[in-house]
Amino acid sequence: MGCSNHIETIERIKKSNFVWFEENWIHDNALHTHQKAQLIYVEQGFQYLTVAGKMYLLPQNHVAWVPSNALHKTNSHSESIKLMILFFDIDEEEDSFFDKVQIFAAPRVLREMILYAEKWSKLTEENEHERIFLRALLNELPAFGARLLHLEITLPSENRLQTVLDHLHDHYTHAIKMEDIALLSNLSLRTIERLFKKETGMTLVKYQQLLRIIKSLELLSMGELTISQIAYKVGYQSLQAFTNSFYAVLGYRPSAFIQH
Repeated sequence: MGCSNHIETIERIKKSNFVWFEENWIHDNALHTHQKAQLIYVEQGFQYLTVAGKMYLLPQNHVAWVPSNALHKTNSHSESIKLMILFFDIDEEEDSFFDKVQIFAAPRVLREMILYAEKWSKLTEENEHERIFLRALLNELPAFGARLLHLEITLPSENRLQTVLDHLHDHYTHAIKMEDIALLSNLSLRTIERLFKKETGMTLVKYQQLLRIIKSLELLSMGELTISQIAYKVGYQSLQAFTNSFYAVLGYRPSAFIQH
């Protein structure tokens, strides 16, 4: 089912909270909104989430909280993606946790609660047990999300940086050659660095580091390569350099993302 059909169907459901599960989630990569807030859980694969000009990576066994009416889109390069999405009506007096995007690893108890809720997937009629259960889950989310995953890229609105971004995304495994970037963009090095920092909030080197970590998380989610193989594949010269960089960005070691 395409994203537009999902939206139409979901918006017709009048329940305050409900569950939507689909084995192979297919998106049309279009920005859209929901009146309800949503909790997205990636059971298998990895997902990209774009909200309010920022792109987030949602690895396997992580959840994303998307506030109500937030303009967003999701897409994935995984061969298969298994998502559970829980929708909620949020009152104004709710915890401020629910006002912004939140990404965090799902603790075991939260994963079990989400998977248990699958039995109510696409149920359009009111169900008292479902209502009470989902409300309890919602109430605990701020506690579950106490350790957030800060992994987002601000997408520049400055058109002149698009060539620079494309180059970084295509060559993130190699050392940055500023001369090449200047030639491609027809901008001076000083202008590139100034615009890039202004638009993304980070330097070119920091942006490249983040790209490498994001790519490594994709590979870790696939479970096909060792941590050492991933380190070299994303451009690091040693396992130690990769581990240090990974920890500096995420506050976790790569082993925390290995699927068991």
